[in-house]
Formats: sequence, C-alpha cells, structure tokens
Amino acid sequence: MEVGVKRARMKAGAAVLSCALLAGGTVAVARAAMGADSGTGGSGAAEQQAPATAPSTERVMLYDGGLASGWNDIGWAPRELPKGAPARMRLFNYGGWILYRPKLEGAFGALSFRFSAPESYGEFLEARLDTPGAVVFPRVPITPEMKVRKDGEWTEVVVPMDLLNPRGEPFDRVVLRASKEVGRDWVLFDKVALVPLPPEVAAALAAGGGKSGKGAGREARMSIDCTAPGHRISPLIYGIAFDGLHEKQDTHQFRMGATARRWGGNPTSRYNWKLGGAWNTANDWFFQNVDIGVSADDFLETNRKRGIQSALTVPLLGWVAKDTKSTGFPVSRFGPQQKEDNGNGNGVGRDGTPLKPGEPSLTSVEAPPSFVAEWVTSIREKDKARGARGVQMYILDNEPMLWSSTHRDVFPEPLGYDELMKRTIEYGTAVRKADPEAVIAGPAEWGWTNYLWSAQDFAPGKMTHSDRRAHGDVPLLPWYLRQLRDYEKKTGTRILDVVDLHFYPQTNVGVGLEGNTDKDTNARRIRSVRALWDPTYKDESWIGEPIRLIPRMKEWIAENYPGRGISIGEYNFGAFKHMSGGLAQAEALGRFAQEGITSAFFFQYPPEGSPVFWAFRAFRDFDGKGGHFEDTWVPAKAADGTSLFVSRDESGKKLVAVLLNFDPDEAAQAQIELKGCGTLDSVRVLGYSGAPGGFAEQTPGAKAEGSLTQRLPPYSMTVLDLTVKKP
Repeated sequence: MEVGVKRARMKAGAAVLSCALLAGGTVAVARAAMGADSGTGGSGAAEQQAPATAPSTERVMLYDGGLASGWNDIGWAPRELPKGAPARMRLFNYGGWILYRPKLEGAFGALSFRFSAPESYGEFLEARLDTPGAVVFPRVPITPEMKVRKDGEWTEVVVPMDLLNPRGEPFDRVVLRASKEVGRDWVLFDKVALVPLPPEVAAALAAGGGKSGKGAGREARMSIDCTAPGHRISPLIYGIAFDGLHEKQDTHQFRMGATARRWGGNPTSRYNWKLGGAWNTANDWFFQNVDIGVSADDFLETNRKRGIQSALTVPLLGWVAKDTKSTGFPVSRFGPQQKEDNGNGNGVGRDGTPLKPGEPSLTSVEAPPSFVAEWVTSIREKDKARGARGVQMYILDNEPMLWSSTHRDVFPEPLGYDELMKRTIEYGTAVRKADPEAVIAGPAEWGWTNYLWSAQDFAPGKMTHSDRRAHGDVPLLPWYLRQLRDYEKKTGTRILDVVDLHFYPQTNVGVGLEGNTDKDTNARRIRSVRALWDPTYKDESWIGEPIRLIPRMKEWIAENYPGRGISIGEYNFGAFKHMSGGLAQAEALGRFAQEGITSAFFFQYPPEGSPVFWAFRAFRDFDGKGGHFEDTWVPAKAADGTSLFVSRDESGKKLVAVLLNFDPDEAAQAQIELKGCGTLDSVRVLGYSGAPGGFAEQTPGAKAEGSLTQRLPPYSMTVLDLTVKKP
C-alpha cells in the first residue's frame, strides 16, 4: 500500500526534533544519539541513554569508517568505501546509497548519520527505508531542523523513525539519495546508525513539539466525561468462535484475552453429541460426515479450565450426522459433479444445475426436540458433579434461513416464518425444561435480508416477499419477537433471552484472512463498522441505506419483547493480517462496549501476532500482565478520523482508554479534556502500529489540570492507563 507523506509534513515533523534538541542541549543529544564521544560503535554516551520508547534496541551501526558486520553496500551512485574512512559518493543523476542487512530485526527510534557536502548543494538529501515487496516507505527530506550539530564541514543528522516508518513496518535497508540534481563533487557519509530515539525528542513528539505543536499531526480534540452516567460492560463482548480443525495447535487463541467461546457455524447444525466429534460439513465442504476429533464436552471442559465462558449451538434442523463417513452427494450415486473431493460431490451437476438430493438418511438421523433435551440434561448432570455451570448461553441453531442452501441435502425447501417459529418454540421449550436457568439466544440469522424477510420470501416460483406479506408485512425479526412475547404471556414459558444476529459487511472488504488492502478498501473496511451503530451511516453496498444494526435491534426489542439482550453471534471485517483489519476490530470492540450489548463472537479467531490479535489485546491484555479495559463504560467524544473508548474501575480512580487513529499517513495530536474525573496522578501509554511484538511503552504527552495531550501515530491503537486522585 502506498504511503503518501508530503514534504511539508516532513518539515513539520523535523521542527519537533529541532525544538527538542535546542531545548535539551543540541550537542549532548546529538552525541547521545550517534556516539560522537566514543568515535566508534562500541560504547559511549549513546549506551548510557535509556531508550525513550519501547520496543527498542541498542544502537545498530551500519557504517563507521567501513561497513559494520552483516551490512552490505548495494547503492547505485559512483562511490568509494576506503577502509577506516568515510564513504565517498557522487550523487549526480539522483544518485543514492543503500545499506542492506538481510533479516534485520529490532525496533528503532531514529536514523542518525553525519555527512559533508558542498554548500552549494543546499537541501538536496533525503532518507528512506526499504524492503522487498509492496510496502512503500515515506521519502523524508533532510531539512535544516534535522541537522542537529555542525562540526566544521560535517553535519550530524537525526531522523525520527516516526517519519521514516510511521506504521512500524519491517525493513532491511536504509537508502540515502539526492532528491534533486546536484554536481559531481564528493559527498561524504559516516557513522550511519539506527539508534534509540533521544528522550528529549520522544517527549517532544508525544507532547506535540511543545507550544508550537508542530510535527505531531493534525489536532484531534477529545473529551472524557466522568460526570455523565455510564453502564456496566458485559464481559461476553470479547468472544471468539471454536475451530475444530485447529483446536489443539492454535493455543494463541487463549492468549488474546478472549472471555467466551462459541460452539457454532454451519456444521454444528448437524452435530451429533452422542457420537463425540461427528458432524456434517454441509456445503462448506461436500456435505461430508466427519470426525473432528473434538467433542462438545471437550470444548466445554477446555473453556472451564481456562476460565472462559461457553456459548453452545443446539440443532433445530432436525437431522444430525449418523456416522463419520457418509456423504450427501456421492459421485457413485449422483454421477459427475461440478466439484468433487475423493468421490464426494458438491451437489451441482457439470452443467451448473443443482442436483435433487436423496433421502436425509443417506447421511443423517432424526434429531427431534427430545434429542436436544437429552443433551442439555447430560450437560447439567456433569455441571452438578463439577459444581459449576458449563454453558452460559444456548444458541438456537445457526442461520436457519440459509438451511436450504447450506444443508440442502437434508433440508432442500426454504424456511418460512411459521416453520421457524414452530421449531423455535419446540426446541427452545426443550432447552428451558432441561435447564430452567438457561440463557437462550436466537435466531442466529446471517444478515440484512433475513433480519427483514424469510427464505421463502425469495424462493423460486413464489411471489417476492409473499411470506412476509402473509404475516402482516411485518419484518421477520419484529414478528419473531412479538410471537415469542405472546407465547410467554400465554404459557409462562420464556423461550428467548437474547436476540442473536450475525453481521458481515457487504461492502466487498473480505472475510477472514481475505480482503484487498488498497487504500480505498482499507478506509471502507474501517467505515463499515459504522453499520453496527451509526444511524447516519448509509451502507456502502447493495443495501444502500443505514443498517444501524444495534440501535435498530434495541428499537425492535423495546417495541416487541422488552428485556431481551443483543448478541452479535458472528462477525469479522477481513484482512486479519493488515492494520486496517486490526483497527476495524478494535473499533467494533469499543462500540460493543459503548452500546451495552450482551455478547459478541468474532469468527473464528485471528492469527497469532496479527493486528486483529492485538486489537483484542488492546482491551484484554495490553501490557502482557493482565492490563485491560475496565468494567464500566465512561462516555467520551472523539474527533473525525479517530475514536476514543473509555472505561473505569469500580472506585473511579483508574481509567483505561483506547484511542484509534484511522489515518494511514498522518499522526493525530489528541487534546483530551477530562471532565469531573479527578486530578491525573499517573499516565502510562502503550501503543501499536503494526510492528512485531505488539503493544510497547510510549512516552506520555503533556498533562495539565483537567487535560492530557497525546500523539497518536498513523494507523495506530494507543492505550492510556491512567490513575486519578478524586477530589
């Protein structure tokens, strides 16, 4: 993805450096950064300076009277590298020098070097980083503000990594080149190093460069209002999903701070608890019965041991796998098919026509409400023996309006309003009788069309929306809620506690690891989160209108069945390994807390160390020592292009805030007003911009009475861990 950084912004960033060095002692800081006292890369003042940011490494020398060990010279300018002397370059025709080290590791605060050039060249030099692949790093002009010390003909330079590498991308080479046409005179370079950022510079960057505020990026005014009413945050909003194929090896899912796991997805509609790990893969994978090697009991026990709550999908479909080997459309019976896997077909003929399925008994056995009742009873008996509840939420199947597609081998006809209600009451009653204190969620529908209509409303050969019209033209979800409310009034049996819906952006941003990461798609991915909560956001897809899913559900619940909770039972925003995916995820978690929903379950869970992984950690374990978003929501406001989510503990003396900057190129200078929160006592800052290693300690910005200033790097998550003294 391209990184466009304007020259004016670079000058502003350099002004912060200049301001800090002048205030803190130019020579001392320059020597600390570059080891001028020692004259070598071995020891000296630089190693006495504690790094101002973390992660950070010791100074890494690239060239000091010769190439440092492990570094290679691959520049294109005519040059000489005499032993024990500065490197000599002729930079005409935009010449340049590249210093390259394979598999370079570490995080650095700045690039430092010294150079000597004819005075007539003026401002001619620029620096950048590079790496193989598509990442493009900013070109940083070497302006007067970066020239921190003049020593005869030599000029010493410090360039903050914030300008060279604003998103913390891995790199393996440093490029110094002419940015304009110059003559053929020699330009000399020496003492080129990657160094910790001098503390004075780090503090100036965090605080916005002192009074001028230059170099910190655009101003972003924010406020935290501790006087306004807050609410408790449900711990279940940090949920993830079970992945049977990788349950045993992906142990990182238990290090991301997830508080709940959901046993769900298409195969669980056909799970046979009596056969251990037997379910049917449905149209996800050739309608095959398989043994995943993990049972629901194993899933519940793993969660119990790890202190994670459990949400368990129970089947309403009526059929479950009869064994671990049968298949819905075997080629031996149905003939050649569009796609095949070891003699199993996808149920579509070579000409693209869906094949008529055989009898359900090819793969399945009947699973009436008594089958579910028996399962829940067995779970509760195990709970009593352990003295602890194993299931915190039962979910009434998975995306029933898609059964005629996902499970068409056993359920080929589209589901309608009445059949959904009949099954919900019958199976829900079975769960309630077996576990009277159960929390029951449903209908676990997949998305927009089935919030409003049934599958029969789009069935071939039927008039569009005929099923909805036959039910008073009431959208499916309000009708569903009203029917269950009336059923409870009539019978005294409460079937539903939580409205469970799935949400996937329809804006072509991808699902899971997939999704483009060009600049437009990244911005749209982050914006798509607004469909969950923002009444003003018109969905940028075929939907073309505000979804405002959570406010809409709150309205429907209030009107039709008051007291129900809300769960987002499946969701993700794609591009798990890209910072835009991580920012979208962090934004979603913050909005779940803000909206006060009951639960949310990411599908399934992110790769270890990915930006989405660290989005969870921003709220659940930002410091690797259990630091987390607190349990009470505090109202807050943020400027456009940023988000601010705030929490406090029960005493009100601890505040944890998560701040997001959605701009991929420009930092934001957060000016945070604290209303009625008390006097700031301590400020700890941790940040993440995509660099390996996750959250790292950052230099706190300036604090004053009732306010705090903090710089937010481009494309970043920043955690403020605050303590306050109450009046």
